[in-house]
Amino acid sequence: MYAIVETGGKQYRVEPNEVMAVEKLAAQPGETIELDRVALIEQDGKVTVGAPWVGGAKVICRVLGHGRDRKIEVFTYKAKENYKRTLGHRQPYTRVRVEQIVVGVEKEG
Repeated sequence: MYAIVETGGKQYRVEPNEVMAVEKLAAQPGETIELDRVALIEQDGKVTVGAPWVGGAKVICRVLGHGRDRKIEVFTYKAKENYKRTLGHRQPYTRVRVEQIVVGVEKEG
């Protein structure tokens, strides 16, 4: 069983008990979060695709901690003008463990 979930403007393919790093979330380590923007679920060979999201589906994750990614160096220059500038950036992330993928029944009306 796996799901494709969207968080932080990016989509991730997740499976139960998988540890992954996502864009920084406003949650403390040890807390449980629910990601309800599920675009696709595969369960026992049956694929359910949302339009745009699968109704009633959610991915429950536990926050393990926060960190910062490796440094990206950005170098800018303008030819023949003696202009050079170097910048650095470290993207913050949240490390989460996927506890379970819940497939619910979509409520109508």
